[in-house]
Amino acid sequence: MKLNIALLAGDGIGPEVIQQAVKVTDAIAKKFNHTVNWMPALTGAAAIDAVGDPYPKETHDICLKSDAILFGAIGHPRFDNDPSAKIRPEQGLLKMRKDLGLFANVRPTFTFPSLIDKSPLKKERIEGTDLVFLRELTGGIYFGKRGRKDNGNTAFDTCTYSRFEIERLAIKGFELAMKRSKKLCCVDKANVLESSRLWRETVQSLEKKYPEVEVSYEFVDAVAMRLVQWPNSYDVLITENLFGDILTDEASVISGSMGLMPSASVGSKTSLYEPIHGSYPQAAGKDIANPLATILSAAMMFEDVFNLKEESLLIRKAVDKSLEESIVTEDLSDGQKAYKTSEVGDWLVKKILE
Repeated sequence: MKLNIALLAGDGIGPEVIQQAVKVTDAIAKKFNHTVNWMPALTGAAAIDAVGDPYPKETHDICLKSDAILFGAIGHPRFDNDPSAKIRPEQGLLKMRKDLGLFANVRPTFTFPSLIDKSPLKKERIEGTDLVFLRELTGGIYFGKRGRKDNGNTAFDTCTYSRFEIERLAIKGFELAMKRSKKLCCVDKANVLESSRLWRETVQSLEKKYPEVEVSYEFVDAVAMRLVQWPNSYDVLITENLFGDILTDEASVISGSMGLMPSASVGSKTSLYEPIHGSYPQAAGKDIANPLATILSAAMMFEDVFNLKEESLLIRKAVDKSLEESIVTEDLSDGQKAYKTSEVGDWLVKKILE
C-alpha cells in the first residue's frame, strides 16, 4: 500500500520526536511491504520565521493532498513571553484545525502495567483505566467573538456553539461507544451555561438512535474530581473545546507521563495524529524528549486511516516491550539509565524488524 503522509515537525522537540516516528513508520513499511511518501511542510514558529505565517497555504495544500498528517508540536517561548505579539505559532494550529475541518480531538487515556507505579495516583484507583475523550475542536470559546473595550481595560471571549457542531461530535461519541463498552458521558456545565444546555439537549435528542448506549450527563467540575478518584469508571466522554482542553491534560497524568499519550484530530477532509505534549522548548536539541507518544500516534494512524491493524499492533507491542525493559528517556528512567530520544527510536526499529 502507498501511504501519503504530510509531515509537520513544528517547533521545540517536535522535529526530534517526529524523526523517531518516521524511523518506526519506515521500519513498518519495510516489514509489511508498504511505500511511504513523506510530504514535509512548515508550521508554527518555524513557519513564522520562514514565511511570516504559522500555517502557510503551501502547508495547507500539502495536508489536503495527504492521506493523513503526522504532527510534532507547536509553540516557542519568545511568543509566550510577548503578549503584544500579533502573530503566534498557536494561531497556526487553530487555523489548521478550522481549515481542515478537524472537529473531533480523540484522546485515549490508558495505563501501562510496567509503569503503573509511576503515576501520581494510587494503583488501586487507576488500574484498568481505559477511557477516550472526544473533544470538540473547532467551536466554542477558542473560535468565538473576542476583543477589548473600555480603552483595553475590559476583555471578552465568547463561547458559541451550533446544534450542528455538537451533533457531529456527539455522533462520533455514540459510534465509538458502540464499539467499546456502550457507555457515554456528556460533560458540560448545563446548570450555568446556555451553550452547555444546548449540548445536553442535542445529545439527549440522539439517545433514541442509539438505544444500546447508556448515556450519563455530568458537570465538568464533578468530572475533574472523579478523573483523579475513579478514572476507571469512565469509558467514552464527549465535551466542548475548553473543557476538553483542560480535562484531557488532567487525564494524561494517569499514565505517569504526558510523553506516552497519543491523540488524533479527525474531520471531514483528513485526520491529524500528534502527541498530547507541547513543544517543551527547554529540551529542544538535547535528544532527551520522550518520543513514545508520537510513535503511538503513528500507530493510531495506521489503524484508523489505513485500516492496517497488524502494523498498528506491532508498534504498540514494541513500545510495551521498551517500557518493560526500561528502554526509556529520562522522564521515565527513575534514576536508572536514561536513553536518548534517538536511541529509543533505534531500539524500536530493531525490535520491529526482528
